[in-house]
Amino acid sequence: MARIQLSTITYGLLATAGVIAAATPAMAKKQSASGPVVQMSESFRASAHAADAAIKAGDAASAQGRIAALMPSSDFEAYVAAGLRFEVAVLRQDYQAQRIALTDMFKTSSVPKKDAPRLRYIAGYLSYVVGNNADALAQLDYAKTLGYDGIDATLLRADIYLRKNKPKEARPYVQEALARQRASGQPIPAAWYDRAISMAYAAGDWSEVGSLYRERLSLYGSAGEWRSALANYLTAPGMDSQVQLDLYRLQAANGAMASERDYQAYAQFAEKAGNHAEAKAIIEAGRAAGKLTSTQAATATLMKSVTPKAAKQIAALPAAAKKAASAKDGSAALAVADDYFSLSQFPQAVAQYRLALSKGGVDQGRANTRLGIALARSGDLPGGKAALAQVSGNWANVAGFWTVWIDQQSRKVAERPAISSPAS
Repeated sequence: MARIQLSTITYGLLATAGVIAAATPAMAKKQSASGPVVQMSESFRASAHAADAAIKAGDAASAQGRIAALMPSSDFEAYVAAGLRFEVAVLRQDYQAQRIALTDMFKTSSVPKKDAPRLRYIAGYLSYVVGNNADALAQLDYAKTLGYDGIDATLLRADIYLRKNKPKEARPYVQEALARQRASGQPIPAAWYDRAISMAYAAGDWSEVGSLYRERLSLYGSAGEWRSALANYLTAPGMDSQVQLDLYRLQAANGAMASERDYQAYAQFAEKAGNHAEAKAIIEAGRAAGKLTSTQAATATLMKSVTPKAAKQIAALPAAAKKAASAKDGSAALAVADDYFSLSQFPQAVAQYRLALSKGGVDQGRANTRLGIALARSGDLPGGKAALAQVSGNWANVAGFWTVWIDQQSRKVAERPAISSPAS
């Protein structure tokens, strides 16, 4: 829901102490600096001032009694009385009464022109709060014709359509709000991203889901945020198992492995890819973290299967690398690179990915993605980012997620205090 701080919106109401105090017996009628004609009798001014003082003291009951006794005899006095009723309603958090008070204010001709657009937006917000969606939209339209078209109004329109169970109509307003906030240079609140992601998710727009999650993670990048983003994105239909594997690797790199399911799924994807040593290492890490137990059936069976295969995989690597060097294309080198990658032997993986790319005949997206990751994991963050920037097609989203990770690591490096050498 779009939100405003109702205790602060009375800045535009002339029914506050500034105007009330200004109306002295010597000024029966005077044009105020804000526009409306200030015309109050001495008795009305005194009663209004007393009501205003009670409001400022937080005494709603006393203020209500004083306001009820007011007998407005001019347009401006009617405006002031409605403004005071509004402020009492704010004090009592009575939204219906606030909305009625605003209607009474609009019936007068004393609403300052500079405040009218914002007040019409507030009227729309209050109508939304009390469940009058039709009037809420009407007030927002009116506010827009008067020149008020803030991002808060855009989000409120989205909320109204969501309440009307029209997510397709709501989504463009959320997208517009995010675009306008980006253009303003101001950070986008996490809740805005969550709303937009939910809508993109419901619409099956996985490209936007990924894009929004990456943007969100660039601002809100805790381990918990990473786990939530990747866990949700991994539910995308038809995702390649190799892509899924690299997303689980990213989750682990962020320290975001938080459950039995995380470790078990990662180990299963690694085993499916033929990375037996990696599957073994993940199960061991899950047990060390207390998320897996040695008696758990699924991972115990998997552990028994991959342990002997892991030893064979490692032993076969030198011969496989030698064979890849003389192969006619890069497919053998890509397989060797993937093996080194799975063993976290990243410098060796980098050399093999480069060999695979130079020979050709391989999936460029997969090779460049893993080359970029391996470079970054080896400590070459700029080189890793450059390699990932070349990725397109099915691997673009996973490359994008890893790019966010690289940017975060780069910021951490930049923030480290310089170590000065001891004086000689």
